[in-house]
Amino acid sequence: MGALRYYLALLHYPVYNKEGWVVVSSITNLDIHDLSRLVKTYNGRALYMITPLENQRAMIERICAHWKSGFGATYNPNRGEALELVRVIPSLEDMANEITKEEGEPPILVATSAREWEGSLIGYSELGEMILKGDDPVVILFGTGWGLTQEVIRGCHYLLRPIKGMSRYNHLSVRCAAAIVLDRLFFKEE
Repeated sequence: MGALRYYLALLHYPVYNKEGWVVVSSITNLDIHDLSRLVKTYNGRALYMITPLENQRAMIERICAHWKSGFGATYNPNRGEALELVRVIPSLEDMANEITKEEGEPPILVATSAREWEGSLIGYSELGEMILKGDDPVVILFGTGWGLTQEVIRGCHYLLRPIKGMSRYNHLSVRCAAAIVLDRLFFKEE
């Protein structure tokens, strides 16, 4: 089966910091590795790492290159296979344009947030069915730092319902949140 028509995107700007300021957050090595493995496991088309900082984009490219060729590729071929899905790009707009060119139509953008926001909420079952149906390309957008800005969320077609745990505490790492989201989209408890 070919890859599903969905993309995962990790946005590093514009996002909030803990004081509520709009910032550019730093790339982390774990996000690159773990999210690419997640997208590969759940049969996505690509993982977009979005940052306006040229030095951060270069770092991502170096990390990926290490595991796709040379010693890293022979040491752990599975890692390189997942990292083939990583695409590094400077902005959300550039990502949407690239996907539109590739797919022949603009993607449906779905924001995620741990917070409750007003907007066009979509549930996990509905989004999962939309992706599995395959009529439209879909981007599931995650934010780093303290999350996507209101402006980014308002610019998306949908906002996925927040993950609710078993306590009031609600501050998952983006890697954990993305894994929970993809599992909820595609697998229903029997």
